[in-house]
Amino acid sequence: METKNKEIEKLEHEMASPSFWNDSSKAQDVLKKRKALAYYPETWNKIREQCNDTKELLEMLDEGDKSSLEELKNDLKNISNNLSQFEIKTMLSEEHDDGNAFLTIHSGAGGTESQDWTEMLLRMYLRWCERKGFKSSIIDFQPGEEAGVKSVTVEIKGDFVYGYLKAERGVHRLVRISPFDANKRRHTSFASVYTFPEIEDDINIEIDEKDLKVDTYRASGAGGQHVNKTDSAIRITHIPTGIVVSCQNERSQHKNKSSAMKVLKSRLYEVEKEKQKEKLNAIESEKKDIAWGSQIRSYVLHPYRMVKDTRTKIESGKVDAILDGDIDTFIETYLMHSIETQGVT
Repeated sequence: METKNKEIEKLEHEMASPSFWNDSSKAQDVLKKRKALAYYPETWNKIREQCNDTKELLEMLDEGDKSSLEELKNDLKNISNNLSQFEIKTMLSEEHDDGNAFLTIHSGAGGTESQDWTEMLLRMYLRWCERKGFKSSIIDFQPGEEAGVKSVTVEIKGDFVYGYLKAERGVHRLVRISPFDANKRRHTSFASVYTFPEIEDDINIEIDEKDLKVDTYRASGAGGQHVNKTDSAIRITHIPTGIVVSCQNERSQHKNKSSAMKVLKSRLYEVEKEKQKEKLNAIESEKKDIAWGSQIRSYVLHPYRMVKDTRTKIESGKVDAILDGDIDTFIETYLMHSIETQGVT
């Protein structure tokens, strides 16, 4: 905490300079950095104040005062919750953990079944965003042939979005009685989830225009809540890596290209980061087959109802709540598990 306070003091000294606003872009970066750093001491001080107030209440508590006893229990519960959240965010200290993210979902083995499952996952994450107070925007939507979604990309803005969503990378498996099967047989469906940090413009990612294949097409989708139809959708292929990104939510071809380039920049940054860590040559190579044996989480709706994370072994029977976006327990347990077992998220 002392190190963070010194960094805050250094930034505040910079902010006090008369020439601070001469470069507005740089000034905004400093303000953003100061806000991110200030979270830790400010939150810790609030928790400490809560503890002091609760201690005073405990000292004044009369044995027969049921009202104060109930207040004390609520205070202790709030302190416990705040400490847990503070611990999680303290662990999210890698680069970009505190920033925005792109979430992509692709349907896997299973045809229409998996495409319907992909749409269910999309709803789950959008509801999670609402619960967390994050702003979400669908920037690319490829509908399934008969129902559901082939693939979708969502831009999500908020504090620590990328840090949280790193826990969701991987294949998600659904087991249920198929609503598309007239014989009411049980089906298994798969969809993959990937997350990438939103990269700021000051990060040096060089993209040669000669390495890009740019295609335009008419947007297609479910409309309404999903995407606005437009004649200026953009698909960009980065030839050296084979990475393909697209955007169709804006009516302006220029805006769609700008958004697609932003996603491409984030994807390429992840590739370079993986190379630097000598883990993989590119982030695409870490993808597993979207099928049996590679799932990180199973959602079983038949013959019993259970959601189980295969990495942490945590499970819950509250399937409806989870599919409605209540996934924090899975995310936080995975982050804690990662720190304890590997020292990284």
